[in-house]
Amino acid sequence: MAERGSDSSTSYKPLSDPPPQYETTEAGSPRHSRRTSRIGRSFEILNESSPLISPQRLHDDESLFRRDSAPLDALNWTDGGPEESKSVWYLFLLALSIGGLQIAWSVELSNGSPYLISLGMSKSLLALVWIAGPLSGTLVQPYVGMKSDSCRISWGKRKPFMIAGAAATIVSLMALAWTREIVRGFLGIFGADPKSEGVKVTAICFAILFVYILDFAINTIQAAIRAFIVDNAPTHQQEDANAMAGRITGFGNILGYLSGYVNLPEIMPFFGDTQFKVLCVIASLALASTVLVSSLYIRERDPRLEGPPKTEKGGVFSFFQQVFSSMKRLPPQVRKVCEVQLFNWIGWFPFLFYITTYIGQLNVNPYFEANPDLSEDLIDKAWENATRIGTFALLIFAITSFSSNMLLPLVIVPTYRPPQPPPSLAHHHHIRPSSPRTPRTPITPGGMSTSMSSFFPPVPSDESHSRLSRLLSACQIPWLTLRRAWLLSHLLFAACMFATFFITTPTAATVLVGVIGLAWALTVWAPFALISAEISKRDAARRARNAGRGNNEELDILAEEESEDQAGVILGLHNVAIAAPQIIATLVSSAIFKLAQRERGVAGDDSVGWVLRFGGLAALIAAYMTSRIGEETQGKDESGESEV
Repeated sequence: MAERGSDSSTSYKPLSDPPPQYETTEAGSPRHSRRTSRIGRSFEILNESSPLISPQRLHDDESLFRRDSAPLDALNWTDGGPEESKSVWYLFLLALSIGGLQIAWSVELSNGSPYLISLGMSKSLLALVWIAGPLSGTLVQPYVGMKSDSCRISWGKRKPFMIAGAAATIVSLMALAWTREIVRGFLGIFGADPKSEGVKVTAICFAILFVYILDFAINTIQAAIRAFIVDNAPTHQQEDANAMAGRITGFGNILGYLSGYVNLPEIMPFFGDTQFKVLCVIASLALASTVLVSSLYIRERDPRLEGPPKTEKGGVFSFFQQVFSSMKRLPPQVRKVCEVQLFNWIGWFPFLFYITTYIGQLNVNPYFEANPDLSEDLIDKAWENATRIGTFALLIFAITSFSSNMLLPLVIVPTYRPPQPPPSLAHHHHIRPSSPRTPRTPITPGGMSTSMSSFFPPVPSDESHSRLSRLLSACQIPWLTLRRAWLLSHLLFAACMFATFFITTPTAATVLVGVIGLAWALTVWAPFALISAEISKRDAARRARNAGRGNNEELDILAEEESEDQAGVILGLHNVAIAAPQIIATLVSSAIFKLAQRERGVAGDDSVGWVLRFGGLAALIAAYMTSRIGEETQGKDESGESEV
């Protein structure tokens, strides 16, 4: 890798130690004063020699020690830093695999329950089966994060887990779709009657096993993909990369919901004779192809250059001990985002699982009032039509969310501006991003194979780039930062949940669900972008230590004390903050159903409405918690005031 310390075009001035008044601000001990001084000098080393952080001075020493902002906020990411901006196509390829994962996930969510019931599974057992999702999310993602952070395979940290998770997901989907055939064929060897009770029970047990394997596999690949995006996108484009992931996820949702309106066995009988079989094959092909493309064309850093991983003890107890230790080490900004997610997902979980039932109930209410003594068959037919109407509302929800993912990044002020070229290179307008200043090497992320280079447009001229920048800046709302937009989304979601007091028709409910799609777009974008930017800054410090300058005591202190956990662990803990509240929401929802639910076929059942309103209360708490998150800073403006 090119050494920045030898660049004669840039002169460096040694940084002075932090002012004396900071030496006793946080702790009065001499040891703390020495540590403060060492960390101040560590930033000097980072700024002078890091291949990923620009040479600069600390604009505001005090911001280094505020707990409300990230410890690395003092680094100005716009002063000609060599972190190259990636093209839209690069970000698309980087996030592409999450689209295939979303299709596989939507197949399980939208068709899993009807399929398991068709095998003869009771609804009470079904509730226990679906707890596999939050359970696996709570346990698997932190574990995968730890293991992938310690991975030292030459072709990357995350790709082995992406590929292994994708393979396990595909096997699980195929086994689920052909459960009857597999069980009957195997037991038929021993002369079992395909219609016997024993074969039925075995098929149910087989399906439950692979539902759990599927959920564990999906969480494995999800943890790897999220860390893959963070590792390979520059700090100033973390918001863009996560917005791209949100768009691809939204498009996958649209495809998943649209497939419910098509008779797939008639169109593609070679994939299977049932809707669920065809969907599983399509999801498997989508997942395999997207993971393959992302893995082939996005180069990860060679993790072997980071040195040997930390030695970790094995065993279940050691795993939980590491998880709790990592929770204590979470950066303040990340910790606050996780606190928001605890309440945010208590609100979203009831909506995602029960909104179809809520709209269906509104649809059947007039019919049940007019016909109080319906047979079970007529009730089933009424609910089948009502479920279709509810699914249409989710399609509108997915379209609104996808549209919002496309438009919101244009109006929200980015937290980080792209780095500008230094004056010494300003006249070299023809230099491409892979110039000698920022070479693409096996340890530099973002490299793509030469076979793909012809598919990417050339770098625009300064004049056209300036016009585009002015146009995009004109679309931005000056006060609307990503954090504030996320806060407003909580308030919007809470207002929509309380509006269920006044909703009486499925049409009005469908419009309401469409509006909620705007809040969902920010839910799948904002927290990941905020956390990813924090991780990316800290990883820059770690890479500076590992790139041949790790013997310096001050730099080691900074990297070890401030950045011990990498993307995999932090994102895994973030997913715990998403999955754990789903268990809480499930228990509270069950209690509300027990108190408020009416008999099946009776009009006026508003139990789901009360569950949604409970989610609205949780969203209000999430909005308050979001207000406590500090705005990211990026140096100072010309007047000397910190930009927020």
